[in-house]
Amino acid sequence: MTHAAATGLSSRRPTEADHARVLAVLEPWWGGFKGADGARERALLLPRLYFQHFTDTSSLVERPDGSLAAFLVGFLSQTDQATAYLHFVGVDPALHGQGVARSLYEWFFGRASELGARRVECVTSPGNTASRAFHDRLGFTTSPVLPDYDGPGLDRVAFTRELDDSG
Repeated sequence: MTHAAATGLSSRRPTEADHARVLAVLEPWWGGFKGADGARERALLLPRLYFQHFTDTSSLVERPDGSLAAFLVGFLSQTDQATAYLHFVGVDPALHGQGVARSLYEWFFGRASELGARRVECVTSPGNTASRAFHDRLGFTTSPVLPDYDGPGLDRVAFTRELDDSG
């Protein structure tokens, strides 16, 4: 994998050993978004199983010193083989605006297409305006707010992007 956009970054498939490293960056990278409840919610969204069973469609980006720069956890739908799902993506705020997230998404679009997917779906919290704007720039269609999508009080906005033959 060579999709890291910023100079000096390298990417690879995550391993089970990376689980704790990713959990450790969630709070500082999200800067307290939604407070303590948001921190718990984010940690619960990334159980170890993603680092055991979905590594073929996920990526970890590191700096030359080995520190974590970004990650993407995605998978193919087991129900709808034409759909790939971006479950969780994070980029160190120091790298925002340098094309790292776009590069990760483009890699995922290509990988999903190689595996037979024709569309990519994902969700975010309605209050995550940066994520919403980013998905708009990448050509995703956006749903209205979906109340209680992930349980009581856990509203979401859903995104869908059709893949062309090149990903």
